[in-house]
Amino acid sequence: VGPRPYGVDERELMGDYYPLIIQAKPGVTGLWQISGRNFCSFQERLKLDVWYVLNWSLWLDLVILFKTFWVVLKREGAY
Repeated sequence: VGPRPYGVDERELMGDYYPLIIQAKPGVTGLWQISGRNFCSFQERLKLDVWYVLNWSLWLDLVILFKTFWVVLKREGAY
């Protein structure tokens, strides 16, 4: 669980968020994936990742994993 990896071309777009987000190891699921994925703007994705890094806990990771299971089953937020 953690922020999804960003592309090299997105580093400049991340601005001041970059140093904070790279503190966390990338994950295969995170807040972005359970919060609408393709319906979130790039700036919303950044804010979700920053919030995750600042508020990380084992409990939060467990909640994200549980919600990921349901989002995948319902096929929400993906094209």
